[in-house]
Amino acid sequence: MKKYTYSAKSTDNKDNWFLVDADGAVLGRLASLIAGRLRGKHNPLFSPHVDTGDSIVVINAEKITLTGKKWDQKTYHHHSGYMGGLKSITARKLLEKRPEDIIRFAVKGMLPKNRLGSQLLKKLKVYSGNEHPHAAQNPEALNL
Repeated sequence: MKKYTYSAKSTDNKDNWFLVDADGAVLGRLASLIAGRLRGKHNPLFSPHVDTGDSIVVINAEKITLTGKKWDQKTYHHHSGYMGGLKSITARKLLEKRPEDIIRFAVKGMLPKNRLGSQLLKKLKVYSGNEHPHAAQNPEALNL
């Protein structure tokens, strides 16, 4: 009798689409659930080195909430590459400029920092309003 551990292959994944409404959801809690779904941790075929997750469409990103004083204290940084080129923006100003990026940055920080993480992040679609162009994929509503 042979005993072996099954390792998933990229062809084993049946890519399902899910729709998440971020209206009133707390950012960190929502992002951790989305990151787990993107990785495929809910899937019995989960393997850490293979994409076994689903595609996620997030709507109403501008209605996300943060707890405490994070709207004014949480800052996002990026560097232009030039000397003195460090740019910072608070969460409140980022919500006004690009509300989709708040959710995208939170989920990106919870994914692996390698090629697989980049591949998984492409399966996340975030929209600030109630409309999205993925109706052809028939996304199921995911209650988080």
